[in-house]
Amino acid sequence: MNSLLGWLLVFHIVSSIAVIGYAFVVPFLRRSARTAGQLRFAFDVTNKLAILPKIGGSVLIMTGIWLMIQTKMGLSQMWLNISILLAALMIVTLEGLIAPQMKKMMALVASSQSKGDEVSSELGRLMKKLLPIETASQLLVMAITVLMVLKPF
Repeated sequence: MNSLLGWLLVFHIVSSIAVIGYAFVVPFLRRSARTAGQLRFAFDVTNKLAILPKIGGSVLIMTGIWLMIQTKMGLSQMWLNISILLAALMIVTLEGLIAPQMKKMMALVASSQSKGDEVSSELGRLMKKLLPIETASQLLVMAITVLMVLKPF
């Protein structure tokens, strides 16, 4: 059983790296684009990496529940309850607020392929509007990571 617990923990950590890495790094990649071509490349990379949080998130949830059952911890730890709440808030932020804006931005980038390499003003406005939401999701990722590593209470 100790070996099973170790493997569960390994899968849990690797899957959390996939989810957290994507949520934390992808906004920086997009923000670094200065031209429409660079932005198209950033969106292409983002789309290819989008599988990571989907698979990683599923594995993260399954291994997290399994770990809670194996250790008989349940929801008795405050750090765990807060982590789960923040993770749910992050998912709502990513899927409910960021994803719809990203679809609009991708459509604008795709339609601007024939219009040169300058980022349109509308696209720039959407990116600026998305910045505080992405920053909030990155802060959530950092808070969740700190709670999971330090288990402060």
